[in-house]
Order: sequence, then C-alpha cells, then structure tokens
Amino acid sequence: MVCALALLVGGIEVRARTETNLPVTVADFPSIQAALDANPGKMLFVPDGEYLLTEPIRIHHSGSGLYGFGTLVQQNSNTPVIEITGAKDVQLRDLTLTRATGSEEARRPALLATDCQNLTIDALRVRDNRAPTGAIALRGCARTTVSDCFIENYSTIAIDDRTANLRYGFAFNCIDGTGIGASACKDLVLQRNRIIENHLRPTPEIKERFRLGKFTKRNPIKGTLVQQKAWEADGVENWHQGSGIAVTSPEQTSFVRILDNHIENAAQGIDIHADNVIVTGNMVVNAFMGMKAMHGSRHVLIANNQFIRVDLWAIGLMPGASSHPAQPAANGEPGRPANVDAGHIIANNIITDFGYGDSRWIWHVPEHNCTPFRFDNGQDPDDPPLRDILVTGNLVYDTGRDRSQTNGLPQEVARYRWAVFISKEPGSPAGLRFSNNLFHPGTEGISNVPLE
Repeated sequence: MVCALALLVGGIEVRARTETNLPVTVADFPSIQAALDANPGKMLFVPDGEYLLTEPIRIHHSGSGLYGFGTLVQQNSNTPVIEITGAKDVQLRDLTLTRATGSEEARRPALLATDCQNLTIDALRVRDNRAPTGAIALRGCARTTVSDCFIENYSTIAIDDRTANLRYGFAFNCIDGTGIGASACKDLVLQRNRIIENHLRPTPEIKERFRLGKFTKRNPIKGTLVQQKAWEADGVENWHQGSGIAVTSPEQTSFVRILDNHIENAAQGIDIHADNVIVTGNMVVNAFMGMKAMHGSRHVLIANNQFIRVDLWAIGLMPGASSHPAQPAANGEPGRPANVDAGHIIANNIITDFGYGDSRWIWHVPEHNCTPFRFDNGQDPDDPPLRDILVTGNLVYDTGRDRSQTNGLPQEVARYRWAVFISKEPGSPAGLRFSNNLFHPGTEGISNVPLE
C-alpha cells in the first residue's frame, strides 16, 4: 500500500514518499525473469553486479522495462540476452549485455526486438556479442529510438550462403556481423551511438587463417552477377561483410533518422535499403565502404557527415536487385508501384584520408575503381536507373598532398582515380546536379565524365 506524509511548508502542501514508493528491484526476486513476470507493465531496477543467464530474458508486457547498472551475461551462445516481442512502451536503460568467456561467438543478437511499438533503448553497453546478426536487432518495430549505446566487437567468422540466389550461386567464408540492424521498421531513430569493432580486422593474416573469400560450395551454373574471374578462382574479395548500421527491407522500412553516430573499423559503415531517410552528423572511420543507399531507396538526405580512411567508396548510390519498375495488375494480382532509387540530396560532407584504411590492400588494385563518390547502374537489366540527385557543398580532400614533400610537391599521388565516378553502362544514372563542391582531383581527374 502506498503511503505519504503531508505537511504544510509556507502554505504549500508537500508530500514526502515513504519506503513503499522505492523502485522495484530485481534483487528481491529469484531471477530477473521472475521479477518481470511478477511485475507486468513496470520498470524494474537492476543493481550493479553480474547476472548469469542460460535463457534469454523475455519481455512481452507493454510498459515493462529494465534499468540500472547490472551486467547481463549470457552463457548460451544460441539465444539472445534479451528478447522483446509484441510489446509497447518498453524501455531498456544503462545495462551491459555481454557473453560469457568462451561463448562470445554467438548465433543470435544480444538484444532482439520483434513487432514492438514505442521502444526506447538508451545507454546500453553491448560487448562481445560476435554474431552474423546485429548486436542490436530490430524487426518489424515502429516508433523506436536507440540512443547513446556503446557496441563493441560484434563481428564473427561465418559462411555467407548464396547458393539459393541465382544471381550468385555460391557460399563463401567471411567476416560478418552488424552493430545495429533494423528491418521492416517505421519511424526509427538511431542517434549518438558508438559502434566499434576491435576483435576482427581485415588483415592478410586473418584472411589466410580462415580462408576468407574461398567458396565452401557452389552451384553447377555461375550466377548472373558473378564475374568469370571470381568463378574460376573459386573465391571472392568481398569477404569482409556486415555493417556498423544496416537499415533494410526496401518497400517496408521508412522514416529513418541516423544521427550523430560514431562507427569505427566496420566493413560497411552505414547500409540503407529504405525510404525517407536522414543520415547526418555521423563519423565513419576506417571502413572499406563508408555508406551506400540502394535496392529502391528513395529520398535519402546525406548531410554533414565525415568519412575518414575509407577505401572502396565513401558515398555510393545505385539501384539493386530489389529495385524494379512499376508492375501492372495481371491474372487477378494487384499491380505494384515502382521501387526506384531517386530523389536524394548529398550535402556538406567531408571525405578525407581516402585510401588509407585497413582494406586498402584488398581493393587498391587496377581492376577496382576506388572512388570517394560512386553513382552506379543497377544489378539487373530491368532496374530503374538512379536519378534526380543533388550534390552540393561537399569536400573530397586528397590527404597525400599534406604528407612528405619534395621541392614543394607531394610525394604521394591521390589514392583514387577520380573524386567522382558515374557509371556509363546501360541504365546509367540520370538527373545528377553538382554545385559548390570542392573535389581534389584523383590520378585521372575530378570525374570520369563531365559534371553537370
């Protein structure tokens, strides 16, 4: 029963809470799960200390949540640390989620939220959840905020199996893993998170040790997107998979804000397959790919970001296999609107130290076109072309000119052929507009085609 003491102070009634109003703490129950089950719809305090788990903590009551400075240690590598399903207004704050020593190589996310609404995830520390899925994974959620979290060491050695996809038709050894992954989500905010990978870096020694890129199996017929050289070599070079942040499920995911995050040592910094997206104020440091938007991404604002020590491209836009033209109704089936990559603004971004990242040894060979800005054609012949892009106020800075000099001239040449590459293949981009940019030229100039 809640009691209060009332007294008058200067004519104003002041009510002092008694001990019955103290927060409910999980320390008063046999387990965190028992505390949640006994207090549906309440926020529960998790005191400092380690809590060993063999099953995920399951939250399925709306209004429930956990906060405090406890460390949740999952000993079972095949289950999440926390699983939230079908609930509204859940909050998680300040906790540490990790795996027990020897169980860091996991198959599941640390935090998995499915079909939730009004979810708030704030100031979590997620360490050593090394899994092919996201350390924090959101699926089918609406009105979700993930803020001020620290995610460290989320990558693992895995097999990327593409044998069921006729565009590829093979499986290969790879590094895989994503810091924050969201699919089929609407109204999503990812802000001020730090996502850093220090465990697995793309070194020649790691490649050799785990035979990264080598096919583990392949179909009898080569996939349509596979180069003949790779097929004959029995391996591929894109064995560093995963992203710091990945927001996917084109035609289902929209209204996304990716704001002021710091992403370091990722394969891809930010991967977007969604509509109505704002990517602003982010730092992407040391990735083979800074960010890309494709597979029918529409109306993406990419502004005020910095991309540092990126090797293949810093900002890339292109159609993908999920892009498609409008499909009319036929045989009793309703038609589908086109899923196009169009209507973007790229403004006020700074790209520096291009070609000085960990992945330079993989990509900086003649057959690869390493370029700060890349605007490409689609993967399939029927992909609608990338179109209607404004590019303004951006800086590509050739760091080599500030390194050691002889007679006032830089000794190092730019580590890119062009600052801007625009595909000239069939289905090439259209409606690109450039203004007020400062692009230091690459070894072959500012752009492979005249910029409008």
